[in-house]
Amino acid sequence: MSDDAPKEAGGDLLLTILGPTACGKTALAVAVADRLGGEIISADSRQVFRGMDIGTGKDLDEYCLEGRTIPCHLVDIRDAGEEYNLYQFQNDFIDAYNLIRARGHRPIMCGGTGMYVESIVRAYRLPDAPVDEGYREELSRFSDEELTERLASYIKLHNHTDTESRDRLVRALEIQEFRRQNPEAFTRLPRMRHLVVGVSYPREVVVERIGTRLRQRLEQGMIDEVQRLLDKGVPKERLLKYGLEYKHVTRYLTEDYPYETMFGNLYTDIRRFSKRQMTWFRRMERNGVAIHWIDGQKDLNSKTSEVLALYFEAENAFSIS
Repeated sequence: MSDDAPKEAGGDLLLTILGPTACGKTALAVAVADRLGGEIISADSRQVFRGMDIGTGKDLDEYCLEGRTIPCHLVDIRDAGEEYNLYQFQNDFIDAYNLIRARGHRPIMCGGTGMYVESIVRAYRLPDAPVDEGYREELSRFSDEELTERLASYIKLHNHTDTESRDRLVRALEIQEFRRQNPEAFTRLPRMRHLVVGVSYPREVVVERIGTRLRQRLEQGMIDEVQRLLDKGVPKERLLKYGLEYKHVTRYLTEDYPYETMFGNLYTDIRRFSKRQMTWFRRMERNGVAIHWIDGQKDLNSKTSEVLALYFEAENAFSIS
C-alpha cells in the first residue's frame, strides 16, 4: 500500500458517508440513496460475513424506505470464519461500483472501517502478494526491530497496524517485496472524483449512543448469534480475532467471564474503538482528504438535504469546469 499512489482526475462522482460507530451512517446513506437513485457499497470489515448481523450492526431493515429497498453491496458475501482482506475488498468494490454504474445508478460508499474507506478515496494500488516461504525463512533471522527498520525503508509507517505483531510485520514486508518485484500486479480502481461526508456528534453523545445500542443488541439476541456461530463450527480463535462484540461474547460463552464483566469491558472497548475511528478520519484529513462534517444531532431530513446540496454542488462544479 502506498500513500503516494497516483490519483486520476475526472470520472464519476463517488459519495462516501463515514463516521464512528453508532453515528447513524446507514440511515443517512439510505435516505440519500433514495433521493439520488443510488446504491450503497458497504465499507465495513465485518459486515461482509454471513451470520454476523447483530454484532456488526447490519440493521438490514434500515435499507427499506416506505416499501422501497435500497440495494446494498458487500454485505453477506463471505461465510463467518473465512479470511477477508483489503485486497479482496478493493476488488469486490470495483465489481460493485462497475455494476452500479452500468445500471445507470449512483454509487454511495458507507462505512466506518477507515482503512477500507481510505483505500478507495486515496486510490491505493494493492498487490495480491502470495505467501513466499523462502522470503519468510530469510526474515526469520532478523529481530522485530530490524524488520521494522526494513519496512520503514519501503514505506512511511503512519500507524502501528503493520508492526503490532511479528506475523503482521512479516506479511507487510512480504507484500512490499512482491511489489518491488512485480510493479504491475496491482488493483486498479475506476477513475473517480470524491465527495466525503462525515457524521459527527459531541463525544458525550457518542458515548451515550454506544451504551444504548449495546443494550439493544444484547436484547435483540447478540449472545444467541455468537452461540450459533460457535455451534456451526466457527473457531473460537477466529471469533476472538473479529474483536469487540464477538471477542467479548465468545469469552462470556466459553470462559469464566461474568456477564457484568463482559458488558463493562465491551462497552469500554467500543468507546475506545470509536475514538480510534475518529483518529483515522482526522489523519485522512491531514493527508489531504477533504471531509465535510455534518452535525449528527440534526434530524434526518436536514442531514439528507445537507448531503444532497453538497453532492449537487460537487457535480455542478465539475460540469462547469
